[in-house]
Amino acid sequence: MSEPKPLPFIYQFVSGAIAGVSEILVMYPLDVVKTRQQLATTNDYNGTINCLKKIVREEGFSRLYKGISAPILMEAPKRATKFAANDEWGKFYRNYFGVTKMNQSLAILTGATAGATESFVVVPFELIKIRLQDKTTKFNGMGEVVKDIVQKNGVLGLYKGLESTLWRHIWWNAGYFGCIHQVRSLMPKPKDSTQKTLIDLTCGTVGGTFGTILNTPFDVVKSRIQAGSTQYRWTYPSILKVAREEGFSALYKGFIPKVLRLGPGGGILLVVFTACMDFFRQYHEK
Repeated sequence: MSEPKPLPFIYQFVSGAIAGVSEILVMYPLDVVKTRQQLATTNDYNGTINCLKKIVREEGFSRLYKGISAPILMEAPKRATKFAANDEWGKFYRNYFGVTKMNQSLAILTGATAGATESFVVVPFELIKIRLQDKTTKFNGMGEVVKDIVQKNGVLGLYKGLESTLWRHIWWNAGYFGCIHQVRSLMPKPKDSTQKTLIDLTCGTVGGTFGTILNTPFDVVKSRIQAGSTQYRWTYPSILKVAREEGFSALYKGFIPKVLRLGPGGGILLVVFTACMDFFRQYHEK
């Protein structure tokens, strides 16, 4: 089966943007729950459902969408960069290594490099989101967070947590795109658009789940660094610190809401991205 002819960068970028906004609108409350569980150093929440109930009961339903303005603004360039960078780096690596088709090793390498590229786009938005999602937050909106950070730490303060974000995205994207390539190679060729959608949904969900298993420890540390804790500075020493002081399981705080979001969310991303690319391909080839 031949690979589809690559489309211009703008089509990849727009398709990724549409996919990202679609996913965040559906899955955002689980991201709030994930952040709350990761920031808690005591047993404030007894599982995902308990956390959801507590937030709604004590703070109101709207709190589940607190801080969504930053992710909405972030998801379009973030997911656009993810998919566009993956395609562009894929072309680069195929040319560099002299291969005509993507293989498993290149899929992992391309995904990891796309993740590193993506991380530079998302850090300021992630920082704002974490500050707004924190239960103890004193901020009412994005503008207040940005003003506070810039006044205290300058413009570069918006990139607090860059190193941990870099590792988080490298591991997730390597797992995500590596799994998509492997699972697709094991699936039968789709006979119609319905089968194609189901295959994309399966591949994306498996990829999202595996990427989440790989990157959750990095996400826990990133959340704590960006929340403003002075106990955590660099990623790998911080992972060891959390495991030593709170136990290995603490590195997977927030895993259930995170995997519930990014497992199916990974499927939604791939389905919407592929559908948009198919639409643009038909338009482009007219």
